[in-house]
Amino acid sequence: MSQIANSEDLSVVINTGDDITLFGLYISPDVDIVTYTLAGVVDDKKGWGINGDTFQCLDMLKQFGVDTWFNLGDRDLGTHIYRTNRLKQGATLSEVADEIRCSLGVKAKILPMSNDRFETRIRTPAGSLHFEEYFVKNRCRDDFLGVDFIGGCSSKPAPGVLEAIVNADLVIVCPSNPIVSIGTILSVEGIKDALKRTNGRVVAVSPIVAGATIKGPADKMLQGLGFEVSAFGVAEFYADFLDTMVIDIKDSYLKERIERLDLTVTIANTMMITFQNKIELAKAVMQV
Repeated sequence: MSQIANSEDLSVVINTGDDITLFGLYISPDVDIVTYTLAGVVDDKKGWGINGDTFQCLDMLKQFGVDTWFNLGDRDLGTHIYRTNRLKQGATLSEVADEIRCSLGVKAKILPMSNDRFETRIRTPAGSLHFEEYFVKNRCRDDFLGVDFIGGCSSKPAPGVLEAIVNADLVIVCPSNPIVSIGTILSVEGIKDALKRTNGRVVAVSPIVAGATIKGPADKMLQGLGFEVSAFGVAEFYADFLDTMVIDIKDSYLKERIERLDLTVTIANTMMITFQNKIELAKAVMQV
């Protein structure tokens, strides 16, 4: 999107349910990966962290017997140290996110969904796990029994979030996990209502292609909550605020079913294998 639109016109509302405190540091994984990506410093091969980063700090912690299941590079740790110190000084999460994005030269607005405590926990047969423990440490091996949003009933949107949605020309629900990446944002007070009354068109890109997720446990979670594991299931999950659903070419047979949800449907290649694929998908979404 930043390649085909004016970056200063972009506002990115980001899930903070994955935020976690490790090694005494406040880590905001989704905020960081979006910021690093827009700053052009993300490690494209890993899909997270900073390109060319080293892990000497974690190597030292391992020598002390510390469980280092969550990988944090040395330069990446600088971000977390800065954020943690600023939060201790009284800054809000959104203020720190803005400081970091400005320092890294990012022109798009980076908007954490809330400054309030919010934690996504996954219910499994072994008990409740923080999402990062479920996703990174256990690699989604545990059976999914449900999801709990700690703070979901009381969290307020961070400054600028509702305004960004209501005043947008176009709202794009990215092809991320509908339950634990988008669903977290939707659970924050006022956000779903803002999506219903926005002046802009609301478009979602399906993360499910040919009945399977591109990556992550979205398929397992949709099924666990009783939704069909398909682009139709995702459209049904978003139907009360959505205008248009973008589905992959492989799912074109679902077009008429989705249209019966009173939605319009755009068919495109949603598999972002190359950077050019990403640009072409962004163009398709912008033309909806």
